[in-house]
Amino acid sequence: MSLTIRRARPDEAGLVFSLVRELADYEKLLHEVHASEADIAEALFGANPRLYCDIAEWNGEPAGFAVWFVNFSTFAGRHGIYLEDLFVRPALRGNGIGKALLVHLAKQCLANGGARLQWAVLDWNAPSIAFYKSLGAEMMDEWTICRVSGPALSALAEGTR
Repeated sequence: MSLTIRRARPDEAGLVFSLVRELADYEKLLHEVHASEADIAEALFGANPRLYCDIAEWNGEPAGFAVWFVNFSTFAGRHGIYLEDLFVRPALRGNGIGKALLVHLAKQCLANGGARLQWAVLDWNAPSIAFYKSLGAEMMDEWTICRVSGPALSALAEGTR
């Protein structure tokens, strides 16, 4: 059995989009996927990409992915990596693929002078929370994620909110 991790290629926007949909389905959030394959292709491979994707292959077949971008901590005064999506296909879980993707990102973060690797996890996802804790991740329970989108974002931008 072999595992490789590599950067997604421009001809793989369809694969990345498929993995996004598989993740959303697992999280019971498929109805929230409004992106298209073209959106993913532009974000990852357009003229000024700010999003990155690493593909894990198990025996040469796509097994999972990590989608991430560079963030910045004003407190640390350094950049880091924000992991937007981490997903391993259910049939391949338990083979160390998720851990290998996180190790890969941690190495990349440190190699580029990053201060931290961070991400969010759904509070009901106990298996993932236990997995992340086993790797030394801190659950930041005192922080609440805030989001403004859709009509509320438009209203805020117009100053009417």
